[in-house]
Amino acid sequence: MKIGIVCYPTFGGSGVVATELGKHLAQMGHKVHFITYSQPVRLDILVENIYYHEVNVHDYPLFQYQPYELALSSKMVDTVLNEGLELLHVHYAIPHAYAAYMAKQILKEKGVDIPVITTLHGTDITLVGKNPSYKPAVTFSINHSDIVTCVSNSLKMDTLRFFPVRKDILVVPNFIDVSLYEGEVNCKKAQLAPEGGRILTHVSNFRKVKRVKDVVSIFALIHAEIPSRLVLIGDGPERERAEEQAKELGIFDQLIFLGKTTEVHRVLCMSDLFLLPSESESFGLAALEAMAAKVPVLSSNAGGLPEVNIDGVTGFTADVGDVETLARKGIALLKDEKRFQRFRMQAFEKAKEFEIERILPQYLELYDRALGMYKKPKSRKKGAK
Repeated sequence: MKIGIVCYPTFGGSGVVATELGKHLAQMGHKVHFITYSQPVRLDILVENIYYHEVNVHDYPLFQYQPYELALSSKMVDTVLNEGLELLHVHYAIPHAYAAYMAKQILKEKGVDIPVITTLHGTDITLVGKNPSYKPAVTFSINHSDIVTCVSNSLKMDTLRFFPVRKDILVVPNFIDVSLYEGEVNCKKAQLAPEGGRILTHVSNFRKVKRVKDVVSIFALIHAEIPSRLVLIGDGPERERAEEQAKELGIFDQLIFLGKTTEVHRVLCMSDLFLLPSESESFGLAALEAMAAKVPVLSSNAGGLPEVNIDGVTGFTADVGDVETLARKGIALLKDEKRFQRFRMQAFEKAKEFEIERILPQYLELYDRALGMYKKPKSRKKGAK
């Protein structure tokens, strides 16, 4: 197949999932064309069957905000026509599904019919999509996609609750390539904790919804009982507040900010606990990556997190903002080595349920179904019965 994938090229979960999906499709021999405004962070474009088409948005003084949706729709049209794409798989409703609808209408006038599959990932529904300025467009985009998927049962329920959706929404969970976390050779904890102690890790885009202040609070409580270091990966608007909080608590020298590193795998293999006390998570891909590295997770029970992090099995969950409970359970786990090792293996076994080899066939089936919608029936020969 010749597949167009539209996504955000950043460290966010939707971009990571879209990129990994495209890479595995390319390994199977499919031609995968990424259409976005910059090269996805996890994409190697010098790989067979991978193509990248940059969306250029020109800066005109007339516009206070540049019309990315128009540029994206035009690039989709050009790529479909020039590369002979057979379907478009757009990740994240805003603005990708809306732009895909516009591209589809333009292509129809040129005699090309192409199916569109939309995958909903989370904040496009639970946060941005609920904004009255966007809600009509989001609803329209979902209802006019040929096939709609979402990454968790929780997100499906949220979508049906927030939007008057007529389309059937299929749950296809996020996935992980467990092999990336196996056999890590450069995994020396002393690189992050030269004086010994435990390593706690958090990965996010440091937005308010991630509750990074709760991450620091949980760490402070655990560190008071068990000498530890907190490694924070990513960057965003809440980083400065987290730094100030750590200084006020007198633990700033125990924090390690690594920014937007690509060595997440290495850091996770050195980690003892992963912290994700988010206010909202449609799935919790960061938690799944930690579990694949055999790291138990302390998370909130918000959104789709309980579908990934099983309380008392792969880690612990608590209500949003209940930092004391998560810290107390984390301390107890770290002090019980036998139980800790059991949780590590249980986290790994749970992560294997989301192995790419289990999820990819679901997408391939949907691709076949979408293509079947647009196959023209063969004309019957004159006189045939």
